[in-house]
Amino acid sequence: MIVMEYSAHTVGWGKLWSLPAANHPNVFDTAKSWVGPVQSFALDIGVDNLTVSLTVGSALGSFSSLFSKVKAIDAKHGRFELLLCAGDFFGLPSEEGDDSELDLLLEGKLDVPISTYIMQGLYPIPSKVLAKTSQNGGEVCPNVFLLGKTSIVTTSQRLTIASFGGCYNPDTFQAGEGAEAFDLSFPSFNSTNLASFLSSSSLPSIATSAEPSLSMAKTSTSTSQIDILLTNDWPSSITRLSKTSPPVPEGSWAAPPLDDVVKACRPRYHFAAAGGSPPIFWEREPFIWEAGQITRFVGLGAFGDPIGVPAGGKKPRWFYAVSIAPLTTSSPPLPRPTNATSCPFPMISTRGEKRAIDNDDDAGGNFIFGDQREPTAHPPEGYVCRKCQSTEVRRLISPISRHYIGDCPERNATGDTGGKKPPPGYVCRACANCPNVKERPRPGSVKEISPDECWFCLSNPRLTKHLIVSIGTEVYVTLPKGQLPPTDDTSPSPTSVPGGGHLLIIPISHYPTFSSIPPDLAPPIVSEVDTYKNALRTLYAVHGAVPVFFEVSRLTGKGGHAHVQVVPVPETKQDGVEGAFRAYGGQQVVWEEDPLKALTDAAGGKMNYFRVDLPDGRKMVHIIRPGKMFNLQFGRQKEEERRDALAFKNVFLRV
Repeated sequence: MIVMEYSAHTVGWGKLWSLPAANHPNVFDTAKSWVGPVQSFALDIGVDNLTVSLTVGSALGSFSSLFSKVKAIDAKHGRFELLLCAGDFFGLPSEEGDDSELDLLLEGKLDVPISTYIMQGLYPIPSKVLAKTSQNGGEVCPNVFLLGKTSIVTTSQRLTIASFGGCYNPDTFQAGEGAEAFDLSFPSFNSTNLASFLSSSSLPSIATSAEPSLSMAKTSTSTSQIDILLTNDWPSSITRLSKTSPPVPEGSWAAPPLDDVVKACRPRYHFAAAGGSPPIFWEREPFIWEAGQITRFVGLGAFGDPIGVPAGGKKPRWFYAVSIAPLTTSSPPLPRPTNATSCPFPMISTRGEKRAIDNDDDAGGNFIFGDQREPTAHPPEGYVCRKCQSTEVRRLISPISRHYIGDCPERNATGDTGGKKPPPGYVCRACANCPNVKERPRPGSVKEISPDECWFCLSNPRLTKHLIVSIGTEVYVTLPKGQLPPTDDTSPSPTSVPGGGHLLIIPISHYPTFSSIPPDLAPPIVSEVDTYKNALRTLYAVHGAVPVFFEVSRLTGKGGHAHVQVVPVPETKQDGVEGAFRAYGGQQVVWEEDPLKALTDAAGGKMNYFRVDLPDGRKMVHIIRPGKMFNLQFGRQKEEERRDALAFKNVFLRV
């Protein structure tokens, strides 16, 4: 039997399926040798600044059940540090005298396992809750905090969470009064809420700029970053440019004002709870803003018992776990996901009209004849000089703070070659030493392979699925098409591992190298790879062998798919592995004296490398220098193949 693990979602509970073993000589009997399935989701990964949060859909008043379920998930898959509840936490107003569970919550008698943030959804917040939170600064009970109808908060984990609660009612949106706008006893939001939210100084500066443009987006120095956005309704444009559509009518979830909210926030993750009746689960492909930010949208089902779900019926998925670290100015740029789309939200310019021509002949002289008058007014508040990005530089011709671009002191500044000074952040692509000169696309360049063409992607219909021996949550394990250890009866096998034991550990998602995986997505993948490595060490030890892991990390124009090769070596020969690699590499393969430092320097795809993990835990690293030849089959070649090729070559040359 082959034990295969399959997880239906990005994060969730895996299902174990027992499948009959294929009649293939390279498939080893995992029922005897395998040490157990890989954990469905490894969260305790020990990465600095990484927060593992769990977001759930509408609880609808099922407090005890929700916290019990979260506690069970946390014990099995945790540790979670943050619980975010999108949509209706309290649900429909209860009948008179039926507030027993709510009273237990307000009295702090329910066990809330982790810090929890809740928001307003479709229904009013109960008066009991409003009375208590008005006195406690939003605290409902220990570990439960109520966000305002429009809120932007920073958690103790340094994550910035924005909330835009309430439901959209087109009949009252424009007519909403300011007094009702922020009252949580009124369930709908209006134009006052929207205007207040968009004017917040906590939003990214590019979103609140009076004149948004691509150049300003690229030169923005704002450190504001909305990590997670919570809304009850879905924005109306979220399905544009998506290859999949949610199975609900558009009118049941579309809220046009939320388009402006999303454009202002540009969050890394956006969770919404009221998609359809009952709410459905729908995960959109990531989309890219014009300045390079990446947003992922997830619509969640309801945890409670929503109207429209038959008794005993299956609920749509109501939870989503995320491993996320706060971004800083030193954070490397995140690579574009392979399934990303363009931004679905139309970007409409908000530029004002041009200033009217001043026809007052008495106001001053004429600029053409050199009689330039001195301006009598300085730019308005918020005006930013697009030349120097400053608002507080004194004018050249009058001592007034702030200046127009025509009076910028850097207007006639020169660059390092004597010409016009380029804008901040500009990198010359023509210089011989420019690090980005090789990034320019060249005519006739090789097209990068897509996942459906990749040999290692599970979505490729031509994938040799009969060689797969285990599928985890983030990676899978397969036998190669050609084993290095001999497996036929005529050649003695160096180990007794069934099927030869040569394996590949491959990420399920398409990444060209392990070092190119985005930092916020890499930890669970690396953790599961390590879990498989430990399992293989135990398996090989049963058969008197030890594993040797090696990896070629090489970014090319055509791309590729990251993988780690595993080859068993007899325990009696493990001390000779390092010498064999050094001897086979000869003078062409230079091994780094400090392998760990070399791997750190190569992180983020900065350098290509060949890596070996020796049986004793030590590492060998060779940096593949630009312009230097490197045999990509290094580590895979058999000595017999090398001798056979050399013998044939000597004979063939004599012909």
